[in-house]
Amino acid sequence: MTRWLVTGAAGMLGQDLMTLLAGSGADVTGLDRSALDITDQAATEQAVRDLRPDVVVNCAAWTAVDDAESHEAQALAVNGDGAANLAAACAEHGARLMQPSTDYVFDGTGTRPYPEDHPTAPRSAYGRTKLAGEQAVLRLLPDSGYVLRTAWLYGAHGPNFVRTMIRLEASKDTVAVVNDQHGQPTWTADVARQIVMLARSDAPPGVYHATSSGATTWMELAREVFRLLGADDARVTPTTSDELARPAPRPAYSVLGHARWASAGLQPLPDWRASLHASFPSIAAAEGRQQVASNLS
Repeated sequence: MTRWLVTGAAGMLGQDLMTLLAGSGADVTGLDRSALDITDQAATEQAVRDLRPDVVVNCAAWTAVDDAESHEAQALAVNGDGAANLAAACAEHGARLMQPSTDYVFDGTGTRPYPEDHPTAPRSAYGRTKLAGEQAVLRLLPDSGYVLRTAWLYGAHGPNFVRTMIRLEASKDTVAVVNDQHGQPTWTADVARQIVMLARSDAPPGVYHATSSGATTWMELAREVFRLLGADDARVTPTTSDELARPAPRPAYSVLGHARWASAGLQPLPDWRASLHASFPSIAAAEGRQQVASNLS
């Protein structure tokens, strides 16, 4: 039986991945930050040596995009050096590594979906640190390293945009949301399934884009959330990125292409709207909207 190790197992993606693997009867060990700090090279090597996993999924990450602008060294320690520590340990002990990454490795100025081999050009500290992790994995594990870029993640665990919109619908008359950023809302449970499918396939190593199919804007995503709540979607009003200035620049265009899945004979993720509808009962329940969850189940 394949042995799995999931780092960052208490995070939004880590929890969904642990649930999926445990539910399938897999031999899986999940370690949160208190159990394994991947910035500690010796501890990381020892964990991989002791647990002898066949597949490692690195869900440990610095994800505070704005904070990374003023704490880039700390973010790099996790996203870059931590990934390198895991990759080196996997290389030493013969394990494959699945490394989630981000759309922020691109400059966000495109007008058509970014292919997997498009030149990277991150504009934020977060993007630079995640790119460093990608490069370490691909360099140290040329035959067994997999990078899965994802974006606009949401799910039932942890803070995210969809859960925030559910809360704001109950507490605000109107909500202003940016309508000039285009991307692919992606359910963490879908990403978890994609990781497992990829790891159980004979697909070649390298870069894959694990985002939902289709594309939308943050405002349209918010309006879809309001519609699922049975609320008036006109209560979501448009604004611009300039009006809601943030420390880290947001990509105006974060739509990723999925050609690599087809070339590997694997299906890409579902359409973003279908996945949002499928996920919504569990997310609404997590926000205490039990009636909504019951109506949609």
